[in-house]
Amino acid sequence: MEARRLFYSFFIFGLLISPALANKASVSIEAPTVAKVNEEVTITINVTHRGNSRWHYINRVVVIASGREIARWNFTSDNRPEAEKFSREVKLKIQAETEIVAEANCNLHGSAGPAAMIIKIEEQTNRGG
Repeated sequence: MEARRLFYSFFIFGLLISPALANKASVSIEAPTVAKVNEEVTITINVTHRGNSRWHYINRVVVIASGREIARWNFTSDNRPEAEKFSREVKLKIQAETEIVAEANCNLHGSAGPAAMIIKIEEQTNRGG
């Protein structure tokens, strides 16, 4: 009987303390800052979120390139991200200067805000004779 009471106390304590240790979902972007026209680049989205659990988890990560959604990962309580820190990659063919914006969202606490960067076009020099 005492063991059961102790178990329930720890369980309730865990439910109460877990949100206090949790935070908003945040992202960072790794990608080249310069690319050639028609070059395919790899964009890595690093996501961080403390306290992932069945009731508290990242429910989506979105990547936008120059105003167009190029990637989205949706998660559920049964299909959560694999860890509190994880990465996803997306490939993109660069046609012009491109702004990359990424954001992750926690189902309870929301987002720490988007991360953004710009991939510029490499200047080509004409060497004539």
